[in-house]
Amino acid sequence: MPTVKEILRTGRREELWQMCCGFLDLNIEQFMSIQNRLLLEQIELLNQSNLGKKIMGGLVPQNVDAFRKRVPLTTYKDYCPELSERQESQLPGKPLYWQHSSGRSNAYPFKWEDTKWVPLTQEYIRESGKIGTGIAILASCKKKGDVSAMKEGLKYIYAVAPRPYTSGTYACIACEEIGGVSLPSLEVAQNLEFEERLASSFKLALSEGFDFYFGMTLALVAIGERMNQQMGKVNVASLASHPKALARVAGALLKSKLAGRKILPKDLWNIRGIMGSGSDVEIFRDVIKRNWGKDTLDVFCSTEAGLVATQTWDFGSMTFVPSLNFLEFIPEAEYLRNKADNSYTPHALLLNEVRPGEKYELVITNFHGSPLVRYRTGDVVKITSLSNAKLHIELPQMVVEGRVDYTNAIGGFIRLTEKIIWQAVSKAEVPYVDWVARKEYKGKDAMLHVFIELKETTKLVESDIAHNIFLQLREMDDGLPYGNVQNVLDAEPIEVTLLPKGAFEHYYSLRKSLGADLAHLKPPHINPTDKDLAILIPGIAETPTPISTPVGIASGK
Repeated sequence: MPTVKEILRTGRREELWQMCCGFLDLNIEQFMSIQNRLLLEQIELLNQSNLGKKIMGGLVPQNVDAFRKRVPLTTYKDYCPELSERQESQLPGKPLYWQHSSGRSNAYPFKWEDTKWVPLTQEYIRESGKIGTGIAILASCKKKGDVSAMKEGLKYIYAVAPRPYTSGTYACIACEEIGGVSLPSLEVAQNLEFEERLASSFKLALSEGFDFYFGMTLALVAIGERMNQQMGKVNVASLASHPKALARVAGALLKSKLAGRKILPKDLWNIRGIMGSGSDVEIFRDVIKRNWGKDTLDVFCSTEAGLVATQTWDFGSMTFVPSLNFLEFIPEAEYLRNKADNSYTPHALLLNEVRPGEKYELVITNFHGSPLVRYRTGDVVKITSLSNAKLHIELPQMVVEGRVDYTNAIGGFIRLTEKIIWQAVSKAEVPYVDWVARKEYKGKDAMLHVFIELKETTKLVESDIAHNIFLQLREMDDGLPYGNVQNVLDAEPIEVTLLPKGAFEHYYSLRKSLGADLAHLKPPHINPTDKDLAILIPGIAETPTPISTPVGIASGK
C-alpha cells in the first residue's frame, strides 16, 4: 500500500482524499462494519498477550457482542504495572513509541504527578499519519475532495510539548509519515524551553514562512496581541541582513497601512490551516480568525485514544474516526449513577445507538495492537445530530462537553465545565491574564469561587465581576449541561477573588525553577488545589518541594 508521502509526491489527489478523508463518505452501517472488523482483529492480538489475557480475565470472545458483554470496563490502574513500568513483553503489539499524558488525576499508583504512559505500535502510527494528513486537509480545504493545499515538505510551527508528550509524539508522526518540515527542526525543538521553541519557530517563519499551525490556540492569541504592541516599533533597517524577513515585514506594514489598522499576523503570513484541541479553541476562535485570517479546526484527541474525531470544512460539529479505536458510549444517567454508586456497572451503547441531544462518556478499545480495552476515558461528548446534511456526511456529529471529573456541581443541580466557565469569564468584559475556579461551600450552600488576575486596573470590584460572570452563565440556556441557572437558583452562587498582578507569572516561574515540565507550569483551570492557590496568593503556605522528572523513552528508535 502506498504511503502518504508517496501519494503527495506523485500528486494523486483523488487517492489522497480517499485515503485520508474517505471515512467522511461512510454511512453508519459501513462505519460499524469497519469497527467490528478491526475489533475482531484486535481481540486476536489481545488473546496472544499476557496483558490482554489479564484484562479479559482469560476469556476468548468470539464476536463483538460477546466481547461487550463479558469484558469489563477498565481504567488506567487496570494496566499497572504493565504500562506504568513499560513492560513491552506483556503487550499485544510491539511499541514503536511510548507517549505520556500531562497527569492531573492523582488516581494511579506511581510517581511523577501521575502521568499515564501509553505505547503506540507501528501500524497504529501509520494509520494515525493518514488521519493526521486528513485533518490537515480538512483545515485547509474549501469543499469535499479539495486537496489543493497539500504537498510534500509543508512547514509547520512546533508549538507543542516535546516527546514523549502526546502532542510531541504526533509532531514526530507528522514529520515521519507525512513528510512535514518542523520549524525549528525536531532535533532542535526537543531541547528548547517552550518560550524559546515558540520564539525560534516564528523567527524562522519570518524568513521561510509556514503552512500549518497545530498547538495551543492561546499562543496564537498571545502572538497577535504582542504583535499589536511591538510591531510599530520594529526597525525595518535592522532586518537588512535577512532579505526574506525584510520583504515579509515591509509587505505586512504596507497591508496594514492600507487597511488603516495595526499590523496583524495575517499581514505577515498567508497560512493554509490552523488546528487546535481543547476548550480554548471555541473561546478564541473569533479572535484567531480576525488576527490570522483562518478559522481553527478543532480536533478531539487524547493520549489514550489518539485522534478520536475532527471538525470538517464547515468548522461545526465533529465526525468520529472509525479506524483507530472501537467506540462505545456510556449514557449520562448511567455514568452519574456509577459515580454515586461505584458498585453499579454502567451500560454502554454503540455509535449506531446514540441519540441527538444526549451526552455520553466515551469508552475506547485501541486497534492495531495498542493495549487499552473498553477503557473509560472520562471524556464527555454530546451528540448534536445523526448526520451533517449540509455536507452530506451520514454519520453522527458531536462536540466535546468536558470531563466527568472536571465539573463543578452548584446547588445540587448545575454542573459547570471548564468550557462553560471559560466562556462566561471571557464574556464578562474584564480583560484578564488567566483564571482558576473551584467549588467551595458557605455553610451548607455550594458556590463557584473564581480567582482572576486582571490585565489592567478596572473600576469594577470583585462583586461586580462575579455578577457579570453570573449574567453570562444565565444566558447560556443551551450551554449548561444540567439546566439554566436562572431557572434553578434565586441567588448568585459565585464569588470572585482578584489575584495580585503577576500571580500566574509567579506560579509559572516557581514551578519552572522546581523542575516542573511544560504541562505542569500552569495550574489547572478547574478545582485547583490548596497548594496551587498558595502559590498564586503568596504568604498562605510554604514553598513546595522540587519535582522529579523522568527521562522520556521511545522504543525502536
